Amino acid sequence: MELGISTFGEVHPDGVAGKAINAHERMQELIAEGKLADEVGLDVFAVGEHHRPDFIISAPEVALAAIAAVTKNIRLSSSVTVLSSADPVRVFQNFATLDLLSNGRAEILAGRGSFIESFPLFGYDLQDYNELFIEKLDLLVKINQSEVVSWKGKFRAPIHNLGVYPRPYQESLPIWLAVGGTPGSAIRAGKMNLPMTLAILGGRPSQYVSFVNLYKQSYKEAGHDPAKFQLGINSQFYIAETSQQAQNEFWPSYEKLMNRVGKERGWSPITREQFEYSCLPDGPLFVGSPQQVIDKILYQSELFNHTRFLAQMVKGSIPHEKILKTIELFGTKVAPEVKKALALSK
Repeated sequence: MELGISTFGEVHPDGVAGKAINAHERMQELIAEGKLADEVGLDVFAVGEHHRPDFIISAPEVALAAIAAVTKNIRLSSSVTVLSSADPVRVFQNFATLDLLSNGRAEILAGRGSFIESFPLFGYDLQDYNELFIEKLDLLVKINQSEVVSWKGKFRAPIHNLGVYPRPYQESLPIWLAVGGTPGSAIRAGKMNLPMTLAILGGRPSQYVSFVNLYKQSYKEAGHDPAKFQLGINSQFYIAETSQQAQNEFWPSYEKLMNRVGKERGWSPITREQFEYSCLPDGPLFVGSPQQVIDKILYQSELFNHTRFLAQMVKGSIPHEKILKTIELFGTKVAPEVKKALALSK
């Protein structure tokens, strides 16, 4: 199993037109986080695209290029690229450039995105939410498969026998499909032979078993190679030396994030009791001691038999040195034990 970090790069908005001090500091922190993740042997570092004042990453490829310059081995991925409101040609070109810069470590995690700010920003109608994604995913996959492309769709100008450059260092860019639980998305990923990453941010993980099985079934029925099957799970996490320390340090930032987003979406405010319930062994949050996180990863491995786990960082007001400590514990304490246990179970 590959183990990695995912982050949206939360930032306290500067609220200025220029000289964004908080944004500058946070970007330097992200580079340091990616560098440390590489040094402690983690497999993936992923940054998510947003177009909001409270998240710093609007151009994942650019941020990842900076991280590529200070790392050697770690895979560099978006989490996610909001493909519905992007131009697939530019997405491919940007990630192909990242791939050349990083000696073949770039990946795309494409999705609809959980926020909608990019639609009006780039002139798209939210009513076309699903159609936009399906059409643009089709074009992105075609570009990835062929140097010269002919293509026609509904929302974008057609392409008539044109080359898309540069080409990546890898034979092709790994394109993962990010999903949140819609059955049609799981079936699409399986049929298209695309690795799927499922975000489990709420509810019992066991509730998602049937959803994952739908993906596996569609993959198998489409005749794809079982040996190349890939599945990722993405969940929020935070590690400290003890369970109580982890919960106490993580809760204030988690509460602010969830209630800020929840207010926008009409959710009831989250309580400390609900939070602690989510931290239980069968809950969705990976918040606890190294051993608790190890046990939870192995528990979910039995549920899903997934090939990748992305630990989603929530920084908020947590001091950066504690975020770095979490990454260190993940790479030096958790990852070796997880991989050892999974190797012994085969």
